[in-house]
Amino acid sequence: QVQLVESGGGLVQSGGSLTLSCAASGDIDSIGVMGWHRQAPGKQRELVATFTSGGNTKYADSVKGRFTISRENAKNTGYLQMNSLKPEDTAVYYCTMLIKDRTEASFSRYWGQGTQVTVSS
Repeated sequence: QVQLVESGGGLVQSGGSLTLSCAASGDIDSIGVMGWHRQAPGKQRELVATFTSGGNTKYADSVKGRFTISRENAKNTGYLQMNSLKPEDTAVYYCTMLIKDRTEASFSRYWGQGTQVTVSS
């Protein structure tokens, strides 16, 4: 069974940095697009960044120039490097991946458990 496990969240002061990791495990055949979403209290979940298997990246306007998404295919792991953090970046961050495991004929979307990022002013 495929699982995504996130790590790296925490409390940081405004202007600081954090790096989130998301490791996929299980009987994985291939991974397509990876992404990071976040959900702040009382708000809808929003897309933060994506990284396709072809190497294309996209970012929400609110994080462009501050966040960098990357992936290490050999380790089935994705990352979100967050710099110049602001209090409005405070949210639970979720990773997501499209994964085809060896028992399935098509890709399915998987989500991490979420990790809290809190930025103090």
